[in-house]
Amino acid sequence: MADSPPNLQGWECVKEEGPPPFITHRLFRHADGSIREWLARKHRKNLIAREIGLAEAVGKLLIRCLWMPRELNWWIGSVFALGASLFAIASILSLAPDLAASLSLTGSQVNAIYFAGSIPFTTAAYLQLFQAANSGALPDEDQTEQKHLNVFGWKPASVGWLSCALQFAGTILFNFNTFDAMLPSLSWFQIDLLVWIPNFLGSILFLASGYLAFIETGHRYWAWRPGNLSWWIVLINLLGCMGFMISAMLALTLPHSTAPWRETLSVVFTLQGAICFFLGAMLMLPETVREESIRQEPGLTPFG
Repeated sequence: MADSPPNLQGWECVKEEGPPPFITHRLFRHADGSIREWLARKHRKNLIAREIGLAEAVGKLLIRCLWMPRELNWWIGSVFALGASLFAIASILSLAPDLAASLSLTGSQVNAIYFAGSIPFTTAAYLQLFQAANSGALPDEDQTEQKHLNVFGWKPASVGWLSCALQFAGTILFNFNTFDAMLPSLSWFQIDLLVWIPNFLGSILFLASGYLAFIETGHRYWAWRPGNLSWWIVLINLLGCMGFMISAMLALTLPHSTAPWRETLSVVFTLQGAICFFLGAMLMLPETVREESIRQEPGLTPFG
């Protein structure tokens, strides 16, 4: 193994694991015998708080995390939650046309709410990509190489960066999809070309992104870790990605075909996905809470 990087002088990697070809979990042992644990998600998101469970996050930390504007992770979670809320509102209005009519909202205006929701999605996705691009070198890399900020970065060996990059690309496609849906008098072919194809491709990217985030946290292709808050976040988001994917598959428009149930079911799964994304975003807030009494390197926690 190469010499330890400057901020880990004296540390030796004694264990590493992750879903091949990625490494998402490492244990480092110091010459004095102490052990520290490195987690890819915590390193990428600059989280230095200890691992917490879902019950503690909701029961003890939720109030503390409602206003933390100095934390980038707080902004990412809050902006994601805003986008998901707008998608959920638009879905409810689509499923309840009488409610939309009572608010004097046309179908085009409801579609505008979807488009408005896509903007926070893209904003938060970029913030997350920017964060991943500037998360610093891995423990076995030269810590002195990165001295400037990267706009997008290029870290294909990092499962977290790949997840963020795919998600950001997916949100851009959703920008096109939701904007084009506001265009009047589209034929079935134009709807498929301008609305459905970006929706379908964006949903594929979201699903891939969600699964990569899941394996980054679970360190395996499948993991069951219900006692871990980060696992709940990525699982709920993955369920949201599945909802968007099913919605996109149902939304395909065919010539001379009338199946209103498919459109309704498509919106139902959009609503389900939006609710999952909202819950996942809100759970990101207590994940951000820092233990001020613990001094440690980002992504590293005492172990044992």
